[in-house]
Amino acid sequence: MANHTTRPENKDTSQGLVLAMTAYLIWGVLPFYMKLVAHIPAPEVVVHRVLWSVPIAGAVLLILRRTGDLIAALRSPRTLAMGCVTAALITVNWGIYVWSIANDRALDAALGYYINPLFSVALGALLLGERLTRAQLVAVALAAGAVAVLWVDAGSLPWPALGLTLSWGFYALFKKSLPIGPNQGFLLEVLILTIPALGYLIWLAVNGQGHFGTDPRNSALLMGSGVVTAVPLLFYANGAKLLRLSTIGVLQYVAPTMIFLIAVLVFDEPFGQARMIAFPMIWGALVIYSVSMLRQLRRPA
Repeated sequence: MANHTTRPENKDTSQGLVLAMTAYLIWGVLPFYMKLVAHIPAPEVVVHRVLWSVPIAGAVLLILRRTGDLIAALRSPRTLAMGCVTAALITVNWGIYVWSIANDRALDAALGYYINPLFSVALGALLLGERLTRAQLVAVALAAGAVAVLWVDAGSLPWPALGLTLSWGFYALFKKSLPIGPNQGFLLEVLILTIPALGYLIWLAVNGQGHFGTDPRNSALLMGSGVVTAVPLLFYANGAKLLRLSTIGVLQYVAPTMIFLIAVLVFDEPFGQARMIAFPMIWGALVIYSVSMLRQLRRPA
């Protein structure tokens, strides 16, 4: 039987660029929203990010008529097990991010997302046997040096940055093993998280510690947290399919750059001498990495 599926062309489309840029811009300004819920404990915010994402992700699948893929995934023990792993990792990532913004550590969040592509390269070399180019080795070493500078200066590791890097890096790695599309995968993850999320909300309500329903503003903000979670992820998932890898590689620096600027210029977070050394080291590493990646992609197969 002939295979009539065609591989998408490796080229940029205007639709893909709009979708991906919209996602990165939303992620870039997300710290403003997270500051609005900074008075609410991070676990409670994460729980609402999960619960209010479900109807949005579900509506997208219904519109796309792809619910059959999700039903098949729910019937597969292996897919469910892998979904539990990715769901746990994305929960950790969201929790650290929400905590970082609420506790004036937005610069750490920016650092974490800057380091992430370099960590993914190192992860590929360590776990998947991928060979690193000399430029990639230099970039990874520079990033490690930047973390060391911050470590020595503070006397402790910048754990929010490393936590975001590790959780997102492993999330992306395991996400590749999910045999379903990104839209279906996201809904699968939030559905898996729904039961523990509801359990935590009930516990909060019984102990009188919940913020949902205490006043219209808190309730609206917590409901909105699902929108600002699901919408950019779905935009990105669909936009990335319509762009070249090199374009995505460059665009991924938009969000952490916006977070960095917001942290320094708006939130007035301290940008001391150690960060003045570490961040340029990271930026230099990213330039080296990006140039190396673009050269590799332009080589004839």
